[in-house]
Amino acid sequence: MKMRRALLLVLCISLWAGPPARPEETPAKPAAVPFKLLPTRHITVQITINGKGPYRVVFDTGSPFSLISSKVAKEAGLSAKGGSSLLGLNLFGSIEPVKARSLKLGAVSAENVPFLVMDHPTVEAMASAFGPIDGILGFPFFARYRMTLDYQSEQMTFVPNGYEPTDILQALMNSLMSQNKAEPRLLAPLGLWGFSVEKEGQDEAPGVILSKVLAGGPAALAGLQVGDRLLILDDRWTDSVADCYAAATVIAPGTEVRGIVRRHGKEMEIKIRPVAGL
Repeated sequence: MKMRRALLLVLCISLWAGPPARPEETPAKPAAVPFKLLPTRHITVQITINGKGPYRVVFDTGSPFSLISSKVAKEAGLSAKGGSSLLGLNLFGSIEPVKARSLKLGAVSAENVPFLVMDHPTVEAMASAFGPIDGILGFPFFARYRMTLDYQSEQMTFVPNGYEPTDILQALMNSLMSQNKAEPRLLAPLGLWGFSVEKEGQDEAPGVILSKVLAGGPAALAGLQVGDRLLILDDRWTDSVADCYAAATVIAPGTEVRGIVRRHGKEMEIKIRPVAGL
């Protein structure tokens, strides 16, 4: 699968998440953290988890989840058996939800940060090309801070904003658990997209399989067919049901997005526009 385009804007920008500090609060001093750019323009940083590391990860403001490899999870003592699991069971076969007691990025630290333990094929491909990369640091961490990225000096600054990010992973797990396991797992809400996806536990290839396409729905109008392998939706990876769910749920009805599917061994680009449910 083609590596998706750089996840961060190649500019010095100010990113904001959550409510601002109250006027009566004393503003916190910014903490500076160095970063490095890969040839692909992905940002990488060094983190420690539960005092272990450092580990090099991709810093991705477009990712709703944070991922770490199974190797790092073992070294840092993150596992369901160790009591760190969010749900106490593994819904995705090779993917396990956990929480890190502590995470440090330079002088910046956070507690109870959720991760998915997953040996992501795209991360592994990047590691084989550019040296060790152990995961992705996404929304559950960076949403707690007001950030500034300076690409010229390769430095980012963080200031706590008082925001406690919603546990997207927990919400996703709860949604998936509520569905009938005997039925295909449908993207919610179904009326917006008109397709279902699935992926067997032993399937390690990129993308998810379309198991159902509703006649007359947005997916059918976009030319999607049962059996297509969806690789990218709205320029986001869809290497798992969780990836696909996360990409689909943030698209507003009426917004046309790009997708890439593989059919009979050939990749093709599609345009799909979700519609409002009844």
